[in-house]
Amino acid sequence: MRLQTTKGYRVIEQWLTAKAFEPFAFQTEAWQHIINGESGLVNAPTGCGKTFSVFLGAVIQFINEYPKDYTQQKNNGLQLLWITPLRALAKDIGRAMEEVITELGMQWSVGIRNGDTNTAERQKQKRNMPEVLIITPESLHLVLAQKNYPELFSHLKIIAIDEWHELMGSKRGVQVELALSRIVNCCSIQNSKVKSKKNKVVVWGISATIGNLEEAKDVLLASLQTEGIIIKAKLDKNIVVESILPDEIEKYPWAGHLGIKLADKLIPIIENSKTTLIFINTRGMSETWYQTLLTVAPQLAGAIALHHGSIEQELRLWVEDALHTEKLKAVVCTSSLDLGVDFRPVDTVIQVGSPKGIARFLQRAGRSGHRPGETSKIYFLPTHSLELLEVAALKTAIKEMAIESKEPMLLCFDVLLQFLCTLAISDGFEANELFREIKSTYCFADITETEWQEVLQHLTIGGKALQQYDEYKKVEIENGVYRITNRRIAMRHRMHIGTIVSDAMLKVKLMSGGFIGVIEEWFISRLEPGEVFTLAGRNLELVAIKDMTVMVRKSSAKKSIVPSWMGGRMSLTANLGRILRETFNKALVDEDEIELKSLHGLFELQQTLSHIPRDNELLIEQVEDKNGFHLVVYPFEGRQVHEAMSAILAYRIGQIMPITFSISMNDYGFELLSDQTVPVDDSNVRELFTDKDLLLDIQKSVNNTEMAKRKFRDIAVIGGLIFQGMPGEKKKARHLQSSASLLFKVFDEYDPNNLLLKQAYNEVLVQQMDEVRLRHALNRISNSKIILTFPEQITPLSFPIIVDGLNRNNYSSEKLEDRIKKMQAQLEKL
Repeated sequence: MRLQTTKGYRVIEQWLTAKAFEPFAFQTEAWQHIINGESGLVNAPTGCGKTFSVFLGAVIQFINEYPKDYTQQKNNGLQLLWITPLRALAKDIGRAMEEVITELGMQWSVGIRNGDTNTAERQKQKRNMPEVLIITPESLHLVLAQKNYPELFSHLKIIAIDEWHELMGSKRGVQVELALSRIVNCCSIQNSKVKSKKNKVVVWGISATIGNLEEAKDVLLASLQTEGIIIKAKLDKNIVVESILPDEIEKYPWAGHLGIKLADKLIPIIENSKTTLIFINTRGMSETWYQTLLTVAPQLAGAIALHHGSIEQELRLWVEDALHTEKLKAVVCTSSLDLGVDFRPVDTVIQVGSPKGIARFLQRAGRSGHRPGETSKIYFLPTHSLELLEVAALKTAIKEMAIESKEPMLLCFDVLLQFLCTLAISDGFEANELFREIKSTYCFADITETEWQEVLQHLTIGGKALQQYDEYKKVEIENGVYRITNRRIAMRHRMHIGTIVSDAMLKVKLMSGGFIGVIEEWFISRLEPGEVFTLAGRNLELVAIKDMTVMVRKSSAKKSIVPSWMGGRMSLTANLGRILRETFNKALVDEDEIELKSLHGLFELQQTLSHIPRDNELLIEQVEDKNGFHLVVYPFEGRQVHEAMSAILAYRIGQIMPITFSISMNDYGFELLSDQTVPVDDSNVRELFTDKDLLLDIQKSVNNTEMAKRKFRDIAVIGGLIFQGMPGEKKKARHLQSSASLLFKVFDEYDPNNLLLKQAYNEVLVQQMDEVRLRHALNRISNSKIILTFPEQITPLSFPIIVDGLNRNNYSSEKLEDRIKKMQAQLEKL
C-alpha cells in the first residue's frame, strides 16, 4: 500500500497544509513503514518533529482502518502506548497530541499514567482505556501487576518508546525490554486465538542523539525477533555556540568559582531573549545560581524560576506551564528540563560549566529554536578558564557529530526478580513459557537454564542461603503457575516497583502548611534545628524532623547552607575526552578560535614551566613544594576513570617501595601527593601504565568488597530482598545499608556463587570503575609518548587538581578560598 494513496495520509496532508506545514521526508518514510506493519527506530535532531513521525503514523493507520467514519469512532481501546522516561514530558506530549486530535475531529482520548496520576484517573483508565496512553516504565510495570492485564492490550497497534537514548544503558531500559517482551507476547497469543494478523503490534523507538544507533535498534526490537528499520532524518540542525568570555583569563584557574563571577554577563542575554533556560549540572549549584541571579538583577523577581528534581511536583508543574505560556523570562534548571516535546517557546539556552558530554550538550542546545528549520543557540559560561578549551572541543565535536554510544546492560537479575514478582501478583506465569520470552530480550539473551532455575528458587524458597526464612518464600506454585497469593507481599511489591534507588528522601514542609520539595536524609541529618538551608530558591530554617518530614519555616537570614545531593558530579565522556586531547594540538597555533586565542597566556606559561601534551602524548609532572611531592598525570579520560587509574598507580608504586599517598582528581588528570620522593622515572613509567594484570590490581588497589556492598544494597532493594518501608515510615539509609551488609555477608559465606552477589561485583567493575574504558585508556597510553617533566613550581594544568586535593585534605584554619587566592598571587609573582 502506497502511503500517498491512503485516506489517512490525505487527511493529515490537508491538516498540515492548512497550518502551512510540510512533512519531512523522514516523517513520511516512518508513516509508510508503520502502515506496512513494520517496526524500527527514528533518529532525528531535537526539535525536528520526531514525535509526529510516530504519532501521526498511528493516526493515519487508524483513519485507513475506518476511512468513512473515523471521526465517529469512539471507545476504540488502547491503540498507541507511548512510553516516556520523564513525567515532565507527559503533559507536553499529551497537549500536542490532543491539539491534533481535536483539529482532525477525532474522538480519541489521551491518558497519562505516572506516579502523579491519582487513583480515580487510574480506575477510569482501567474501565475504559484511552486510545493513547502516555506512561513511564515504572507505571507500565504497575499495569502489568493488574489482574487480566492482557485484555488492556487487546486492541494495541503501536508501542512507541520516546527518548530511547535516555533509557538504553540503564535498568529502566531493561524494564522497558521486559515489558515489551510481555506485551508483544500477549498480543501474539491473542492473535493466534482469533487467527488474526490484523492486530500485530509494532514497536517504534524515538531517539535524538546516540552513537551506536544500530545496536540501540537491536536492543529495542530483540523480543520481536525482527531486524527492523532505522529512519535517519537528513536534516542539518544549525547550532550556534557562543562563549561568554571572562574579562581576564586566570593563568592559575580553579574549578567552580569563575562562573558566579560572570553572573552579571547573563543579564543582558536574559533581557534580550523571550525565554531563557540556564542549565546547571547539579541541583546544589542550581540553587546557588538562582539566588545569585536574583541578587545581581533583583528586577527579575517573579520573572525567573528554579526547576530541578527535588522540588515539589506542584511547583515544577507551575514552572513548566509558565514556561509554556511565556510568563517566565528565565528558568534555572538541571537535567530535569533536558528533554521536551517540540514547539516550546524557548529561544535561548545557557550552559553553565562543562556539560561533560557531547550528546548532553546537543540535547540542551536543541531546547532553543525547538522548531524544524530554526537555529538553536547556546551560550557557554565557563566555571574556570580551562573550560574554554572544552568549548573549542565541543564545537569540533558538533561538526564531526561525534555522539557518545550507550552500552546496553546485560543480565540484570535484580530487575528480572522484580519483574517476575510483578507477573506473579497479577495473572501468574508458567516457567518454561516465560523463560523463552525472557531469552528473547537483548538483556537476557545469554541467561542459562541453571541461572533461570536459581532465579526461580530465589523467589520460591529464598535460594540456597535464605531457605530457612519464610519472608523470602514469596512465590507459590499452583498447577505449574507461579503466583504470589499473600496480599501483604503483593502490596509491598507494588509500592516498590522501579529501578531508581536513591538515598532516603525526606519531604520538606512549611510549618504554615505546604510542601516545598525533598532533601536527602544524609544532608539534613547533619543540620541542627535553627540552621538555615536553601531549597527551591527559598531560605528555610530547620525546625524539626518528624515522621520522615522536615518541618521548616521561612527565614530572612542572609547566609544559608546550599544542599548537595549524592551523585552530583558527572564525568567527562570518552568522546569529549578524545577531542579535548586533540584540541591541545592547536593550543598555541590556532588564531581563529576565540576560546583558544584567549587562553594563549595560560598555554605559554604551561609550555614555559612544563609541556603542553599532544593527543599522542601522556604528560606527567613531578613538582615539589612545602606540601610535599606532587605526581600529576593528565590522561584526560574523566573523573571516573581517573579515580580507578590513580588507585592502581598508587598500588603499583607501592610495590616498588613503601609509600603513602593522598589522591585528588578532576576530569583532566589526577594527583598523587606524598611526603617523600615518588619513584617514577623513565625506567619504570611504562610498566606502571600497563593493562597487564589489570583486574588483579583493581582488586588489590581499591576496596572492591566495600564498593560491592554499596552496589549490593541497590540490587537488594530492586530485587525485593530489602523492604524500604511503607510510605511515611521509610527505613533510614543506614538501616537499609546494615540489612544489605548482613545479606551480603550471608551470601558471601554460604552462597558465594549467588547471582546477585556476582552482579554486585560486576556492576562495580563495569559502572563504577568503568573497567572497559580504563583498559582502553591504559592501552592508548602504552602506545603514546610518555613525557616526564619536573617543573620548579605548580603549573596552570596542575593547579585545579592540586586545589581539589586541598579541598579534601584541608586542615588549615584559614578559609579555603583565601588560601587559593594567596597561592594564585604567589605563583603569579614567580
